[in-house]
Amino acid sequence: MANSASASFFTQAKALLLKNITFQKRNVKTNVRLILFPAVLCVLLFVLQLLFDTQLDKSKFKCGCVCADNRTQISQCPNSEKRCGVQYSDFFQAAMCPIPNPVEWPPLLQLPAPPNRAVRTGFLPFFDLPDASCRRTDSCPLSLLFTGENHSFALSVSEKMFRSTLSISDFGSNFLAGLAVNVLGSESKPERNNFIEPAFSSNLPIYYLQTNCTGTENSGFSFPSPTGENNEIKCALAKNLWRNSSTDINSELYKGYQRGNSEGQINEIVSAFDFLNSNGNRYNVGIWYNSTYHQDTEYTANALLRVPRSVNLISNSYLQFLLGPGTKIIFEFVKEMPKPETIFRLDISSIVGPLFFTWVILQLFPVILTSLVYEKQQKLRIMMKMHGLGDRPYWMISYGYFLVTSVIYMLCFVIFGSLLGLKIFTANDYSIQFVFYFIYINLQIALAFLVATMFSNVKTATVTAYIGVFGTGLLGGFLFKFFVQNISFPRGWIILMELYPGFALYRGLYELAQFSIQGNTRGTDGMKWHNLSESTNGMKAVLIIMFAEWIVMLFAAFYIDQVLTLGSRKGPLFLLKGFQKKSPFQKLDTQMQVSKELSQMEKPDVIQEKEKVEELLLEPTINHAILCDDLRKVYPGRDGNPDKFAVRGLFLSVPPGECFGMLGPNGAGKTSFINMMIGLTKPTSGTAFVQGLDIRTQMGGIYTTMGVCPQHDLLWDNLTGREHLLFYGRLKNLRGSVLTQAVEDSLKDLNLFHGGVADKQVGKYSGGMKRRLSVAISLIGDPKIVYMDEPSSGLDPASRKRLWSVVKHAKQNRAIILTTHSMEEAEALCDRLGIFVNGSLQCVGNAKELKARYGGTYVLTVTTSSEHEKDVENMVQKLTPNANKIYHLSGTQKFELPKEDVRISDVFQAVDVAKRKFTVSAWGLVDTTLEDVFIKVAREAQAFDTLS
Repeated sequence: MANSASASFFTQAKALLLKNITFQKRNVKTNVRLILFPAVLCVLLFVLQLLFDTQLDKSKFKCGCVCADNRTQISQCPNSEKRCGVQYSDFFQAAMCPIPNPVEWPPLLQLPAPPNRAVRTGFLPFFDLPDASCRRTDSCPLSLLFTGENHSFALSVSEKMFRSTLSISDFGSNFLAGLAVNVLGSESKPERNNFIEPAFSSNLPIYYLQTNCTGTENSGFSFPSPTGENNEIKCALAKNLWRNSSTDINSELYKGYQRGNSEGQINEIVSAFDFLNSNGNRYNVGIWYNSTYHQDTEYTANALLRVPRSVNLISNSYLQFLLGPGTKIIFEFVKEMPKPETIFRLDISSIVGPLFFTWVILQLFPVILTSLVYEKQQKLRIMMKMHGLGDRPYWMISYGYFLVTSVIYMLCFVIFGSLLGLKIFTANDYSIQFVFYFIYINLQIALAFLVATMFSNVKTATVTAYIGVFGTGLLGGFLFKFFVQNISFPRGWIILMELYPGFALYRGLYELAQFSIQGNTRGTDGMKWHNLSESTNGMKAVLIIMFAEWIVMLFAAFYIDQVLTLGSRKGPLFLLKGFQKKSPFQKLDTQMQVSKELSQMEKPDVIQEKEKVEELLLEPTINHAILCDDLRKVYPGRDGNPDKFAVRGLFLSVPPGECFGMLGPNGAGKTSFINMMIGLTKPTSGTAFVQGLDIRTQMGGIYTTMGVCPQHDLLWDNLTGREHLLFYGRLKNLRGSVLTQAVEDSLKDLNLFHGGVADKQVGKYSGGMKRRLSVAISLIGDPKIVYMDEPSSGLDPASRKRLWSVVKHAKQNRAIILTTHSMEEAEALCDRLGIFVNGSLQCVGNAKELKARYGGTYVLTVTTSSEHEKDVENMVQKLTPNANKIYHLSGTQKFELPKEDVRISDVFQAVDVAKRKFTVSAWGLVDTTLEDVFIKVAREAQAFDTLS
């Protein structure tokens, strides 16, 4: 027994929730694999972090004491071999270790390597440059360019820049002071700081520049640098070359650059000087120098430049020009400012986290999308709707179900990462992470609902979703990240790109990673709420964008779902009901309709049914279970084809307690009629009333009193038969013991109770078992209206007989519309029958009435030898001249004998007389069957349509 009231919102929500929980239990392995994916990734990052930490824990990365040979343990190393503090030649330690007293380094000039020094070439036709043959012996001089308004003044000053010899006496007790009077240079690349000078830690020689190198370039001297290495000192010839203007210098410098000439050769100048309008009373000099090292990412970005020594040289030359050779500004050394220890920890999770974690979080999107598209593809959503599940409980439970699943997934993800100590989780404020992840998973669910409206196939949706997941991660990590880090890229374009949810997710993870890296290297905290106001922090903008998109996408998804979803399709302006327009198919071709309806108007039973409907429409329509009032369905023609009239002006009444059978050939319009009645399609014109409710506007109320057994079984493979019936029983407001008893009775009635069948997953059912379960679903909860589309197809005879008994019992208090191709089933179950052909109802009545009306003949079959066929025809003609031969093959003939012309005894007597005259092999006399009626009516209707 069922509760007469329809299920409430919360009852429907509870039914769907319990079904989803049961479904989720069936997928425990899949859920575990889903959660293990981020766990495995976190473990992988943790292992990589351990490997890096192990490497960084080695002595060469530590500030302290090590043994010189790097093999002996420090406890066994002699004091004379110990090196403490910065391990001199290690630039990494120089950047990381505390340096309270930085080393003093001799000032150097930046020199081109011997193969790159300027020589005469086709693109530099200056004859004062050396011949290119000097490059074979690495003996090319170093060239410096000069120009100015006063040639003699410039020449006098530039001559005093370099000494002519290197004196041993210069190396006295003050080592650096001895070096300062000589001009030293190096071809080594500069670094970002001067805690360690690369010139003294490499194998490259130190050059001293002179105006004359006698004998050999090698001075024969070497001196220990502060790093403990012995650096060879070699002489390099410096030549001052005059150019007529700064334009010539610019051209020569540019052409000497690798990209400044077609040959791609390098022809470097040490430096160039423009004395401009300088004289004995005015000092105004411009200096050219090589600045490419400053932004050369191949070496070290933002490297220091060896420019101060050039300024000192030209300044000293001017002083000596004015005051004599004894006047000097001693440039003794350069040194860095003291620095504390710089904390360095290589956090792998923060470095690769934005890319990997984007993939981890986006992995939920295909899972949600495929679940939604699966329900759509298998028509499970509309099946639930036809059994009373409303849109509001469906959206609330489905959205909440996916939200809880996503929250559990993200909690496991963050907890795993935090327990393993990944800094991107532990360094940043957990409340910020919670808000960020919570908003995004809501946005992701809303996006999945929106995208699901565009797909009807699970495989297509899955492939597309995973392409989007991996594409988003790769584009974020290798393109979007570049734009974010490029400070010259317009911020407005960054905001525009973040409107794509995947990029917004990547940006948020990137900001969390950056703050965790800064906290790890500088010893500061990660991201806190006050950091969101910083102009360089994009997290605030990301949160605002994602929250706004969440609301917009959720509304858009619900709107499109209402417009496109089967069973609830509404007009595009359904939110503005007063502005909705009528369907463009309301106006039909009247002439065509009249010609098609003539066949109906000639049939008294169809006319009588129409008149009955018109009378009932004047009364309260709730008194009849189903009333169809001029119901029509037209499919508009495409590609030049005419419109297809599937249902043509149907008038039909079905009272409670009646099973109405619809017979008709394939394509007759039966399915179109059923689809209109169950809300899958809208009628083109006319309407129908179910329990007094209009199918055009009140399908939501009709669904609460309706049961459907579709032509194709719409079931969840992972749920059992019992779980299906429990779910649909709850939708029909069955509760407690009433629900349990109804499920038990349904299982027993349809032979699904014994042998553990009830608790077996439906995916393991045979076709017949699924069919019986679909029938049980349509009848549970005592629905007032039931539609059964070929319910016994695929059943064995025993199961069919049992099904018929169930339907006979069920029709006692409900109206049933049944379609079938089995005439036996129609006679056994249906109180009335209607034969449907070409969209029109051709006749209505019970089986006896139809056979009497359209089958008023006996069929006589006689089989004889071929030579006696004419004798048989003569015998039949004597019985009645109105006999009609309908079959003839190899001596077997069939004749239709009008019942009003002959008696059965006359037929027996005529056959008995014929047997005495010739041999009759076999004969029979049968009354008209329902199948004969069906064939006759269908042929007549099709012949009429052909003529019309």
